[in-house]
Amino acid sequence: MTYIKVADSSSPEQKPENGFVNIIVNVIVPVFILNKLSTQLGALNALLLALAFPLGYGLWDLWQRKKVNYFSLLGLLNVGLTGGLAVASLDGHWFAVKEAVFPLLIGIFVAGSAFTKRPFVKTLLMNPQIMKTETIDQKLSENNSLVEFESHLKFSTYLLAGSFLISAILNYALAIRIFKPLDSHLAAEARSVALNEQIAQMTSSSFLVIMVPSMLILFGILWYLLRGIKQHTGLTLEEIIRQN
Repeated sequence: MTYIKVADSSSPEQKPENGFVNIIVNVIVPVFILNKLSTQLGALNALLLALAFPLGYGLWDLWQRKKVNYFSLLGLLNVGLTGGLAVASLDGHWFAVKEAVFPLLIGIFVAGSAFTKRPFVKTLLMNPQIMKTETIDQKLSENNSLVEFESHLKFSTYLLAGSFLISAILNYALAIRIFKPLDSHLAAEARSVALNEQIAQMTSSSFLVIMVPSMLILFGILWYLLRGIKQHTGLTLEEIIRQN
């Protein structure tokens, strides 16, 4: 049986990832470029520019932290799928399929991480900048609860993977209503404008229809994770969460 250590063995001088910068550079900026600049730059140029952000940030992060940035990989996948469909002049049902496939792939990746030494829930939620991971690890060892806590992390990871499955279903249901086949008689520029409008509508609508429920589920998983930490360590919330 492989025990999961909560505390990381990274060197003290290693800079931690900035979650907000990750989301902005790998997701928000590329989506903005695809939505707003495709008409001015052309579909292919906009795709290349959008891909440059997650690719450049991922390479920079690899050089700085000596680790693969999975947010950048997911950003490349998302931008590549969206921009590739636009460059290929596909629309309608194909974009709906893409909107469902992307979170489904993430869910598969998350579920697969449950069988590794670092379940994704641990990477995502058990941030040493937020939680007192050293204290948690020490208490787990003292209470001989490492095996039980490993199972708790795995089940939490399965719950997170399930949330992406729900997101995939919601994505497809929303996308199939928004992405409609474009008139084949439209000029290339008019088709590009119409497709960008559909992408922009999907982006804005998905915030309420998909993002809000996903965040609520994520908070529920965080509550379940914290309950397990308290149960297996005997620590209070104040002893788990860093105060400064």
